Amino acid sequence: MRKIIDLHLHSKYSRATSKFFDLAEITKWSKIKGVDIVACPDFTHPKWFQEIKSNLQETEKDSGLFYLKNDTSGVKFLLATEVACIYRQNDKTRRVHLSILMPSLASVEKFNQALTDRGAKLASDGRPILGLSAKQVLEIMLSVDANAIMIPAHIWTPWFALFGSKSGFDTLEECFEDLSPHIKALETGLSSDPLMNWHWSELDKYTLVSNSDAHSGPNIGREANVMDLKEETYQEIIDILKYKDKKKFLYTIEFFPENGMYHWDGHRDCAFSCSPEQSKKYQNICPKCHKTLTLGVEYQVKKLGDRKTATAERGPAKGEKEINRNNYIPYKSIVPLPEIIADYLQVNKSSKKVETLFLDIISKSKNEFAVLLDLDLPALNKIMPENLAKGIIKVREGKIKLIPGFDGQYGKTEIFSSAEHYTTQKLF
Repeated sequence: MRKIIDLHLHSKYSRATSKFFDLAEITKWSKIKGVDIVACPDFTHPKWFQEIKSNLQETEKDSGLFYLKNDTSGVKFLLATEVACIYRQNDKTRRVHLSILMPSLASVEKFNQALTDRGAKLASDGRPILGLSAKQVLEIMLSVDANAIMIPAHIWTPWFALFGSKSGFDTLEECFEDLSPHIKALETGLSSDPLMNWHWSELDKYTLVSNSDAHSGPNIGREANVMDLKEETYQEIIDILKYKDKKKFLYTIEFFPENGMYHWDGHRDCAFSCSPEQSKKYQNICPKCHKTLTLGVEYQVKKLGDRKTATAERGPAKGEKEINRNNYIPYKSIVPLPEIIADYLQVNKSSKKVETLFLDIISKSKNEFAVLLDLDLPALNKIMPENLAKGIIKVREGKIKLIPGFDGQYGKTEIFSSAEHYTTQKLF
């Protein structure tokens, strides 16, 4: 059965996260979005972990999946956290974020104690900063539970990622050394999609996953993983990730990477952005303030990649490796429904008008993913204005305009023409 899974988000105990983001809020929004299994995040935080133990019930003994007591939504939790490793290696400061999934509350307790014994201040933040290397954290995790799994998070983000341009590495082996074989999956992040990652043949041996990294309910599922699960257990999900099971891993749900905060290069303070090709012409210097540009995800992918995308007009040049999509887990790109509505209404996505129309549409359908992925145009026309329905189809077909994000600023999406925008007629 198709299950939509989001393995990385945060709780109210993480910085820059909604103060209302507790287990009930996560459950509520997962149901609205259509996420079946969601990370129970930030398990390293002592107060939050007490809430987890008090309020979650395992679906069955040793399943590794949990549900909120007295809740009938069907949403299940998987124990997860993210840690930030900041340390020196090879005369360079490294900043690497790591997602960790655990099969049991007992393993989480042992892991948290092991970090505390190494001097970690786990109560400081839901995503704690550790003065340990990524390899050291992996070593601790494996010593606690060999069935836990580590997934380097948003691997291309400039400042805090495995391959980030500002503080990362150029190979996975440089980071994890002899423990590298224990890394089985990588999270691509909002500013890249699988196609971009397929340009680097070194990543072929890893399972590429996509998660929301949500800091509030409405952002749950903005990226996710779609699997065909029969047992619905932690072990089944982990085996799919470890063995890159393409029969069970159906596809990932993706942001258009241009919508991410670090897709292009730029300097936010100067409101300047540019493509990687332009950055090279500027020698990576901002033409306005003459300071170093923040080099984005596309720049890093092109720097490390060794493949080109063949097209009908141009096959691979001599010596180039070609991407064969059949070798990979497929993906589908979306724009979250509130953002589609905001473009249609020509208002901010946090507007009350957007919320009202969004909730009205959800009340007439199964959930947001049913609207974005499943319903055909006649079905969409029954639950929303005609032009809005057409806009959803345009997104599915990729017939939209994308203005790339840069240096911590989200990109923009233009879906509707001026004639298609909502005017003054009744919404529905």
